[in-house]
Amino acid sequence: MKHRKLGPFNVSAIGLGCMNLSHAYGAPVSAEQGERVLLTALDQGVDFFDTAALYGFGANETLVGKVLKPHRQKFTLASKCGMQGVDKGDGTKVRVIDGRPETIKKTCEDALRRLQTDVIDLYYLHRWDKQVPIEDSVGALSDLVRKGHIRSIGLSEVSAATLRRAHAALPVTAVQSEYSMLWRGPEADVLPVCGELGIGFVPFSPLGKGFLTGTIDPNTTFGANDFRNVVPRFTSEAREANQVLVNAIKRLAEARHTTPAQIALAWLLAQKPWIVPIPGTTKLHRLEENLAAADVILDADDLHEIDSVLAGIAVQGNRYPTQYAKLAGR
Repeated sequence: MKHRKLGPFNVSAIGLGCMNLSHAYGAPVSAEQGERVLLTALDQGVDFFDTAALYGFGANETLVGKVLKPHRQKFTLASKCGMQGVDKGDGTKVRVIDGRPETIKKTCEDALRRLQTDVIDLYYLHRWDKQVPIEDSVGALSDLVRKGHIRSIGLSEVSAATLRRAHAALPVTAVQSEYSMLWRGPEADVLPVCGELGIGFVPFSPLGKGFLTGTIDPNTTFGANDFRNVVPRFTSEAREANQVLVNAIKRLAEARHTTPAQIALAWLLAQKPWIVPIPGTTKLHRLEENLAAADVILDADDLHEIDSVLAGIAVQGNRYPTQYAKLAGR
């Protein structure tokens, strides 16, 4: 596995987003399958694992901690605070954004316990709480750095302006936001600021929530608990309109004897040397396919051809429903 610099860390060029194992994409996998995916990733050279307090409302951190504790010195661990599940009082939990310093510190305490570790290498503010100045939330993270509970900080789904404010308060190691051939929003302002300030960028959903793999078409149905059921980009009409992008990627992949997913990941890797995508999966064969993308080299002609294809395609459908969209990109 090739490696890249992400702030002070030297990490595998492709990390593992662990959310899929516990959250958002239908029923969570069994503990046994989750363990197989995590350990196979480690065996295949992945040394950058990403989780969050929100994923499975703590279940994902618990899984990662239980499985990877014996190997803790072999990998860089990232998790997130500022958005978690809060008990409604009826046995169910609701997603809440809370960036107050006391909440951030309590969330970190809980994360360290669930992850069975003394320190989290990269701790992101999962979303900026607009009721709390970003400097106050970053101040809490700074306290956690001083106490040795975390090594560095990151931000997720923030605007370039918010990133500058946070970085002025405490140097930011990485920004994590959605970025793929299907969603190129960060190119407008966040990526240039990352380059200017020396901040790494970690794309989540680098395969367009599975759409860029070529395995989803207008007739695909999702499980009852799969959040793509409410995503405008995944209506059957939007999928039909966006199939032109997948078809183009398939043609490129066939010509290069690789797969659409590998083309999509290799394209991301080619954008900047400080970009580290974190595709997630529940299947071992997809994990191996994704990781092999680190060895797919796209030359200047390849990139020009891909950019020409992308320039001629207008992606249909918003990436989030309205109630989620207002939480991102501020």
